[in-house]
Amino acid sequence: MNLHELAPAKGAKKKRKRIGRGPGSGHGKTATKGHKGILARSGGGKGAGFEGGQMPLVRRVPKYGFKNPFRKEYAIVNVKSLVDLTVSGTITPQALVDAGLVKRVTLPIKILGNGELKKAIVIQAHKFSKSAESKIQAAGGRVEVIPGV
Repeated sequence: MNLHELAPAKGAKKKRKRIGRGPGSGHGKTATKGHKGILARSGGGKGAGFEGGQMPLVRRVPKYGFKNPFRKEYAIVNVKSLVDLTVSGTITPQALVDAGLVKRVTLPIKILGNGELKKAIVIQAHKFSKSAESKIQAAGGRVEVIPGV
């Protein structure tokens, strides 16, 4: 057997039904849609989620909750992540991005106090939690708040 002798099994490949191409195609006139009715029209049929006139599920289920449109989102970094960081001098937001601790560069950075800190570090960020600030200062470090956010 050679490559040029390979072929699909008999009856495995069907021709596409080309509708609305005249009477010679075998699917002319009504183009397999029948006579009149909603399914014969362009854009015909019921929409997704239509339940036969019954009140749809999305309208039966009660609404709840509140989404604050003014919520400020931060890229968070924990104090325990700063322990392994090998940066000489001040830890800047760019250093955190380079280390892979911050994925979304567009967000302002907030340092949270989860974990313990043994070495003294100087870190710049847009916001600090009170516990993070106290842990950094207790280790002999310093926090620098970046303004403008």
